Amino acid sequence: MSPTEQLLDILCCPVTHAPLLPLSRDRLERLDAAIGRGEIKDRGEHTLTEPVTEALVTRDGKLAYPIVDGIPVLLEDRGIIMAQLDDPAPQ
Repeated sequence: MSPTEQLLDILCCPVTHAPLLPLSRDRLERLDAAIGRGEIKDRGEHTLTEPVTEALVTRDGKLAYPIVDGIPVLLEDRGIIMAQLDDPAPQ
């Protein structure tokens, strides 16, 4: 279940306080593919292992937050730096 327009009007990034939008299906698919390859860590430095079915992203597209069971997880350490999709860390 996606967040409603009213909810999106009051939610913001806990790091930057920027407004949040639903992550596009294309970027979500790219994120999940990178998670499957073990390339994505959250801001808490934990490697993500579970696919993200929904997420919210800052309007500048730099940080994303997963939605788990319909609830946005807006914790600073759970944020995903989206630049990892473009510049994965060397292995």
